[in-house]
Amino acid sequence: VSMTQGVTIGLDKKAEGIMPPNQKIPGEKFKVHERVRSIILEVKDSPRGPQIILSRSHRNFLRRLLENEVPEIYHGIVEIRAISREPGQRAKVAVSATQPNVDPVGACVGIKGVRIQAIVKELHDEKIDIIEWNADPVMYISKAISPAKVSGVYLNEAEKTATVVVQEDQLSLAIGRDGQNARLAAKLTGWRIDIKSLIEAAADAIVKVQNDPSLANIAELETKNIPIVEDVLTKKSQGRPVTPEEFMTLIQFIERVERRTVEQKKATAAAEEERVSAARSEVPNAAFDAGLDALDLSERLYNLLMAGEPRTVGD
Repeated sequence: VSMTQGVTIGLDKKAEGIMPPNQKIPGEKFKVHERVRSIILEVKDSPRGPQIILSRSHRNFLRRLLENEVPEIYHGIVEIRAISREPGQRAKVAVSATQPNVDPVGACVGIKGVRIQAIVKELHDEKIDIIEWNADPVMYISKAISPAKVSGVYLNEAEKTATVVVQEDQLSLAIGRDGQNARLAAKLTGWRIDIKSLIEAAADAIVKVQNDPSLANIAELETKNIPIVEDVLTKKSQGRPVTPEEFMTLIQFIERVERRTVEQKKATAAAEEERVSAARSEVPNAAFDAGLDALDLSERLYNLLMAGEPRTVGD
């Protein structure tokens, strides 16, 4: 029975479940007496007794469908590592094998796609990307952006952001309609993802090395290469053809700048850590047991310090 608060579905043993509108796959309509597959999302206590809430839009519904359809998942030979899903439109599933010589993606897709097609049909043609999970974030993010081909992935571990560089013709595929592909890849991997075209990334790399004083040594190392890269960018902006070799020049330039930037940041962080530990070694251990009130500070200074990190005289 369709109601504003959702759909009431009869379960076995005379129980009833409710599927709220936001737990249906967008656009789907049920007929009376139609059999409906769903998962139990939760059981709520209500004045009229327990209320069973059902869902077809939750990512775990896709998880259960995969367990039903793929014996290797059911038996633990293939493991689902992550799922991101926008119901009725697209989903990404990362899988890995728990045994050697098992192809986890192949097991989920099935011969001629028969296993995955059964799930796609159940989910009203929701597109499902099955990708192989990887412990290396660069490899994992590259796969998560599929079906687009990736030229490079550069991580900022401190902020957990990844810059993904793709060729011009792959850009709209990588981002997806309304940013959906990039959004699902970010949810799947747990990294914030910034997708750039090769041209944009090369231009950004030039600006970065020329304007960031901490990267002056990189700018010096790239003195001869920057004009070459700028020539390629000019050709592109004028609509003249760019050769594969010139594209490779851009990729290698971005690679060098990004790699050296990461090394530079690590060196700066290590130097700062050393500076702090040297300063700390000068402070007597007893100071770390004494509270700030031992310093007899003015109330204003005391409040300013308390608003930050320090909690002891040593800090």
